[in-house]
Amino acid sequence: MSKIESPAPRVLRACGLLACAASVVTWSASARPAAATSELPAGLAEEIAADYEGELEALFVHFHRNPELSFREFETAKRLAAELRASGVEVTEGVGGTGIVGVLRNGEGPTVLVRADMDGLPVEEDSGLEYASTARQVDITGEEVPVMHACGHDVHITAMVGTARRLAAHRDRWRGTVLFVGQPAEERISGARAMLEDGLYERFPVPDHALAFHVSAGAPAGRIHVPHDLVASSSDSVDITVFGVGAHGASPHRGKDPIYVASQIVVALQSIVSRELNPLEPGVVTVGAFHGGFKHNIIPDRVELQLTVRSNAEQTREQLLSAIERIARGTALAAGLPEDRLPRVELTSESTPPTRNDPELARRVERAIVAGMGEEILYVDEPSGMGAEDFAYFVSTEHDVPGVYFSVGGTPQEEIDAEKRGGPPVPSHHSPFFKVAPEPSIRSATMAMTLAVLELLAP
Repeated sequence: MSKIESPAPRVLRACGLLACAASVVTWSASARPAAATSELPAGLAEEIAADYEGELEALFVHFHRNPELSFREFETAKRLAAELRASGVEVTEGVGGTGIVGVLRNGEGPTVLVRADMDGLPVEEDSGLEYASTARQVDITGEEVPVMHACGHDVHITAMVGTARRLAAHRDRWRGTVLFVGQPAEERISGARAMLEDGLYERFPVPDHALAFHVSAGAPAGRIHVPHDLVASSSDSVDITVFGVGAHGASPHRGKDPIYVASQIVVALQSIVSRELNPLEPGVVTVGAFHGGFKHNIIPDRVELQLTVRSNAEQTREQLLSAIERIARGTALAAGLPEDRLPRVELTSESTPPTRNDPELARRVERAIVAGMGEEILYVDEPSGMGAEDFAYFVSTEHDVPGVYFSVGGTPQEEIDAEKRGGPPVPSHHSPFFKVAPEPSIRSATMAMTLAVLELLAP
């Protein structure tokens, strides 16, 4: 019997935090608990294992070696479209730029959206992998940069192909429509919105449910975590242009120094979280870029600031953004800038609300995964920051689509344990050293996503 194995000295249930002993994670269609919510195809795990060894492994290597940047996923989208068509999926390309939409129909029933993001990052890979990327590409700003799949999107699109194949092979087990969405530009948190603006929910069936997953470098390979509520924070990229009046550096009284004003703004912005937010409500205001001036003895006429703003609630998000504009304008007024020289505060297109799972749907999906893979497949996630995810747009629309976004571990347990003992740190996402264990990650993700769709489209 084919199976995935990964060391698991301690497993925590996602519900109840109950520790249970398990030295090896194993799963198969025949090993599921009797309380399955829907009957599973016999040998599903073995089919996925055979597909991985036969084609999915090579497909993953191809995607990893050939990453492409946000809104530049031309060849990635073309290959993903070809793989889906080979499974009998009707594919439309060029949705929202480089996005693709595949429709797999199987009679009357609900519609489930399955999303995978496709883009890589402008990072030069130093993972040491035999199939490491050496790609370079001109990005949407016109600059040529190195490119790497430093966030696992190659795992996501490979597992989407695996899921499509299993669902196509087992049409007798489900009824309805599956919408496969290959999304561009998740790293710029712009692609989901671009697809919706291009008519995703007008040109194609509106989903009754939406599903997605992300591989996690900090979690044991092949293990699953299904949050019951908050998945990711909101993220807003804010540009502030601080205007001044240029002058000689030796005669500052003849001008208005925007570098001085901008510096005061940067410091004052930190008071928003520390003094305006409820201390129990998380928020982040980070100034990531400060550009101004060209010469030692010249006071410039403007300074450019770039901020990232994070929160876990829409009310907090609005409070942060409003306070940023108030502080920027107020600081400039206090410095004596006239109304026509007050800062310009702009919210860029790289923006997304918080991503939250529908609690009832999350529990249903989790039960289906446990029924097919065993309860010990679950792990408990410990958030380490306020990362963002534009999957929120597929569920936070006027259509109010219930969604579930889950995590799949990507690092062998022994490497995680070694780090805890003071060994080499597990490379983080967006690091040039980032890597995942592809076999357990892809096989487990394919199995979990297939189980979730079968549950939601059970006849």
